[in-house]
Amino acid sequence: MRMKLATAIAALSMGAASTTAWAEDKTITIGMAFAQTGWMEAYDGEGANMAQLWIDQTNAAGGVLGSKLKLETADTKTDRVEGAKAAQRLLSDGAKLLIVSADYDYGSPAALQAQKAGVVSVSLGAGDPKMGVIGIGPYAFTSAVAAQLEGATMADWGIAKKGFKKGYELIDENEYSKSVCAGYKWAFSVKGEVVGEDTFKISDAAVNTQITRLSDAIKNSKVDNVMVCFSGTPAASVIRQIRAAGITVPIMSGTSMDGTYWVNSAPGLKDFYVPTSALPQGDKREEVNKITEAYKAKFGSIPATQYPYPIYAWLDLWKKAVEAAGTTDAKPVVAELEKNKDTPTVIGLRTFTPKMHIQTQAPLMITSYADGKQTYLEDWRISSDIPTTVLYRSKK
Repeated sequence: MRMKLATAIAALSMGAASTTAWAEDKTITIGMAFAQTGWMEAYDGEGANMAQLWIDQTNAAGGVLGSKLKLETADTKTDRVEGAKAAQRLLSDGAKLLIVSADYDYGSPAALQAQKAGVVSVSLGAGDPKMGVIGIGPYAFTSAVAAQLEGATMADWGIAKKGFKKGYELIDENEYSKSVCAGYKWAFSVKGEVVGEDTFKISDAAVNTQITRLSDAIKNSKVDNVMVCFSGTPAASVIRQIRAAGITVPIMSGTSMDGTYWVNSAPGLKDFYVPTSALPQGDKREEVNKITEAYKAKFGSIPATQYPYPIYAWLDLWKKAVEAAGTTDAKPVVAELEKNKDTPTVIGLRTFTPKMHIQTQAPLMITSYADGKQTYLEDWRISSDIPTTVLYRSKK
């Protein structure tokens, strides 16, 4: 996925530097090891900005445990080895919380260093359930929902509200996309049938063969919806090709297609649906809109997608946990975080358990696209827990 980025690295540095005036014993250091360079910058930048905004607002309100927060950052350079080194530097400087990249592969090396040091870590937005107890350890969290939940939510909603009976999957060959479609297939297979699937690489300029097979499945097997599990502007080309081929069945996708930054690549798109946690262009919740306004005032533009908002909600929960525990020490803070059961946040309900540090049943907002605009339709929550075999894709 490629997103419009307002990284504002200078603002991050200034924000971090402005906190150093407080006495050392009156500060709590938050470290942020994220991609300031390389292709992951497009995924991390807005989330990093949102974390800075939260820190600034929290300091203005009195800080945490009576102490001001100090942000220190380090560039992972979109490199796993550099990510581990960045984390080590921040932890050696006394970070009591480590924020890491919005991807399991690129965020986990830093999170592993935090785990070894006995420090809580949180990903800016990794959708892989391994970013937690199983893949890292008991001190690791992610602010995002599981990718499988995105696919399961769309399938469940489509069956209940649109009457879908027979689905088809188009899957980009990356781990996030596979997980989205794993959730879709699980939920859809309960009350419907996934007739077939096809894969492609996001770098493919044309997907004529896959679209031909999809067209045949619609004609011969009565497929009534297609789930496209891929991400970003290149995916818009695939969607455009599907419509150009005369295929008019509804299309659904995951949150990787949230936002309107890509819609000019698929002119006239309609009957397209994605789940989201927030709408930067105008949310139904005033609290979210206030965050968006504050973000724009600080960084010059609103976020391109919903992706920066989850870290804001998670940091709210971390603050409450620290204040309830009376310390930033990992073990008691994690114990407090794991008490959250459908806890309200600015972007919806959040739950953590000793086994799961990612959202697997949180409600999401269903949105539709038409005339180049993304519109809220309704909230939707799946009624069943996603099996661990689906969450970890341990079997087909």
